[in-house]
Amino acid sequence: MQPAPLPEFNVIYETYKTKVFNTAIGYLQNQEDAEEITQDVFVEVYRSAGKFEGKSLLGTWIYRITINKSLDFIKSKNRKKRFAFLSSLFNDAGELKHDAPDFYHPGVILENKEKSAILFKAINTLPENQKTAFILSKLEGLSYAEISEVMEVSVSSVESLLFRAKQNLQKELSTFFTEERR
Repeated sequence: MQPAPLPEFNVIYETYKTKVFNTAIGYLQNQEDAEEITQDVFVEVYRSAGKFEGKSLLGTWIYRITINKSLDFIKSKNRKKRFAFLSSLFNDAGELKHDAPDFYHPGVILENKEKSAILFKAINTLPENQKTAFILSKLEGLSYAEISEVMEVSVSSVESLLFRAKQNLQKELSTFFTEERR
């Protein structure tokens, strides 16, 4: 049985561009990088449209591409950082010279920017699979069933990942707020 033909590319783009961008920015926390990943995702969708077998929903396939491209981007960026000239990053005492810039999600209301920066820093401490489940659930609003399809795990695994992610975030955020009160 042949899969149903895909809609025209511009329909796919218009339908999924915001979801792809929001997912990418959830991982990368940089607007320019998320825009680059969004372009890369749609180039990949265009090139691979003939390979789409229809075994999953089109949106699930596009989310997988987005997550993979985002994670690859992070890994590549981290690899480049490792090979960077260390003296430009650290002072003589071995301490980091530069603080990471605060990240503000563009959809967050102005007065919540500081809180969102703290939350995204905490999200970044999560293991990769917990981070993916959390982003897809809380930022993208996907159901557990949709997340299980995207991540190719069972619904009970998604529930477990989200439970552990919430525990880890509570621990990370309570540590932050405890330190801030001192």
